[in-house]
Formats: sequence, structure tokens, C-alpha cells
Amino acid sequence: MKILIAVIIFSAIIIIHELGHFLLAKKNGIVVTEFSLGMGPRLFSTQKGETRYSVKLFPIGGSCAMLGEDTGEELPGTFNSAPVWGRISVVAAGPVFNFILAFILSVVITAFVGYDPAEIMEVEGGSPAAEAGLRKGDIITEYDGYHIDVARDLYVYSFLNELQEKPVTLKVKRNGEEKTITFTPNVSVRYLLGFNRVGTDSMEVDSLIEGMPLEAAGVQAGDVITSINGTPIPDGAAYEAYIAENPLGNESVDITYNRDGLEYDATVTPKEYRTPKPGFSYNMGYIKTNGFQVLKYAALDVKYMIRTTLLSLKELVTGGLGVQDLSGPVGVVDAIGTTYEQSKEEGALMLWMNMLNMAVLLSANLGVMNLLPLPALDGGRLVFLLIEAVRKKPVNREVEGMVHFAGLMLLMALMVFVMYNDFLKIF
Repeated sequence: MKILIAVIIFSAIIIIHELGHFLLAKKNGIVVTEFSLGMGPRLFSTQKGETRYSVKLFPIGGSCAMLGEDTGEELPGTFNSAPVWGRISVVAAGPVFNFILAFILSVVITAFVGYDPAEIMEVEGGSPAAEAGLRKGDIITEYDGYHIDVARDLYVYSFLNELQEKPVTLKVKRNGEEKTITFTPNVSVRYLLGFNRVGTDSMEVDSLIEGMPLEAAGVQAGDVITSINGTPIPDGAAYEAYIAENPLGNESVDITYNRDGLEYDATVTPKEYRTPKPGFSYNMGYIKTNGFQVLKYAALDVKYMIRTTLLSLKELVTGGLGVQDLSGPVGVVDAIGTTYEQSKEEGALMLWMNMLNMAVLLSANLGVMNLLPLPALDGGRLVFLLIEAVRKKPVNREVEGMVHFAGLMLLMALMVFVMYNDFLKIF
């Protein structure tokens, strides 16, 4: 069932995208030779007028094939015979229709569930935030220059930007008035060995934190720590009790660990780890709204999805995320299926709201990705069309074709890698 729902959602988003191209092509007198859902060999198709409508074997894509689109012909009815701004509208229509679909679905979600204001729920007494004047009930509208529409904006910003030991500037709304609050967070200082356990009850090393003492000492994932400073540590509870009675500091400790039945000793010096604390908590729940506010917050929801996609792309380019963090159709279907399974216990309403929310995210994501100025994508084609609009003459058709073909090959190679990565994550 979950796979069927995932395929339906994925297919609906693709159909809407291709429908945008289709309708604007018809509007501009361009002959659409085939409108298809899926890729690969046809499962079935029907011819109506000048267009063949097809469903293909692999439901991971779709197409709106237009006459002369790849040949560069300018005969009547071909893609290149249409005015340049008409062609621009045809190419842009796919992503635009994805944004429209995302907005419509967001209206439904907001009408039923509401929105999540970035409201301060608690302020730690005596904290710098409290002393600076932050109060429970304040609505955060800006965090260090980053505009906040909903609480999820603040969550994403906090996820991508670690809190630093420097002044934080908030803009908040209180009783209809905007106030600016600046404070420097308190800092929690801990000393760490630098490892993660397989489980809370285990002393087996699951992973090591880069640049921390145990990694430098040669400890490896899979090793089992058995004692600290001569005190046996048989399990996680004993470790927690030992740390509570003997907090780690800047003095060295003796570690004994087991690897493949052999015992090893290491002397390490815990490393200082400083964690700034914001001193406040904010709302992560939803409140009901109605009337035109539904439209407003539905639009802000789509804005949030688009901005999150762009921020993720920025992290990908700057190295904050790796190619291994990308997901293709297989990963998307798996994510939808996982959300479906996790939502079943919350009742039918929340199940379908979560499914619609996944559809909003995917539709907005597809719209953004297709507008990237890369060859073979809608954004890459728009670049050539905009150059033509400015120059009053097209770029050499053969050159453009070669650029798009090269881009398509690279895109297909990336798709294969991402799908392989998806299978590795799943299995």
C-alpha cells in the first residue's frame, strides 16, 4: 500500500509538471507529439489528434515531446517556430505548475492543521536572553538577519548554523510592536573523549568524533571500552555512573578497551567542548487559522519549502552536504513509504496531511531543481531562450543541442549514482 501511495504522489507531481508544458505548448500553437508518464517502453498508449498519450514502464519521470524540439526545425507547428517569449512560457510552465500545485495542497493542509508561529514558549530565568528582555509569547521574526516566517524557518536555520559564542540579535513582535533584542548566549563547558556508543546500554564504540582524543589514540569503531582509570565499566549504566561521580576534566585518563579478544590500553586527555545555550525554547506545534490567513500561511509554507531546497543546494555546493545525501526517485518513494508507516497510528487525518505535506515538499523541490540553469533542465533551456530574447537571434542550434546532450548524459550518470546510493541506504 505504501509503495502504491508513493508512486501515485510521485506520478501526480510529474503529470502536473508536464501538463504545464503541454497546456502552454498548445496555447502557443506548438504540436505536442507525445505526452507520457514514466520512462522506458510503453505499457499502453492512445492517439488523440496530433498527440499520443502514453504510460511507460518506469514511473520515475515523464515527458511532453514537442514537434521539432530536438531538431531545431522552424516549420509551422514546431517548437522553434513559436515566438521566443512563447517558448519561454512553455519551458517555465512546468516548474510554475509545480509551485501552483504546492500552493493548492498547502491551502488544504493549512485549512485543516494550521500554521506554526515562531513563538517563545519559555525563557530560562537569569539567562542573557531573559536579561536582554526576551519574554514568553514573543514571536520571532528575524534571527541574526535571517527572516523567520514560521517556526520551521528557525529550526532549519539552527540546523544549518551552529550557535556561536558571539552576540545574537533577534527581532520579535510583542503586542503588535517590533522589538530588537541582542544578547550573548551562556556557554556550557564539557570535557569529552569523543565517541558514540552502539546503544545506551553498550560500551561498544559505534563511531568516533573526528579530531577528538579517542580517535587520536587509535581506538576504532567496534572496540569495546572495558575500564576507565582502572574502574571496570561493564555496561552503559556503569559508564554513566562513573562519569557522574568522576566528571571528565583536563587531566588525562587511562582507558582499557577490547578489540577482537585482545585488550589494549591508552592514555588520553579529554578535550574541552563548548556548547552555547540559547536560553529559550520556541513553539514546534501548530495553531488553527482561517479566512485569508489560510492563503497567507499556505504561501509562506511554499516559500519555506523553496527556501529550504535552495539552502540545501547551497550546502551541497559549499560542502556542508555531500552527494551521498542526495535522494532520487527510489529514495523519495522510500521516504514517502516511511512517512506513511509512521503516520498510520496518528489517525486518518494526520496520515493524509503528512502525505500531502510530502507532496508539497516534492512539488516545490521539483520546481526549484528544474529551474536551475543547468543543461538539459528547464532552467538551462531558459538560459538559451533568454539569450535569444536579448540578442534577437537564437544561439547556434547545434551548439545548444550538444550542450543539452552533454548535460543530459551527466544528469543520467548522476541519476544512476543517486539511485545506487538510495538502494544502499535502504538495504
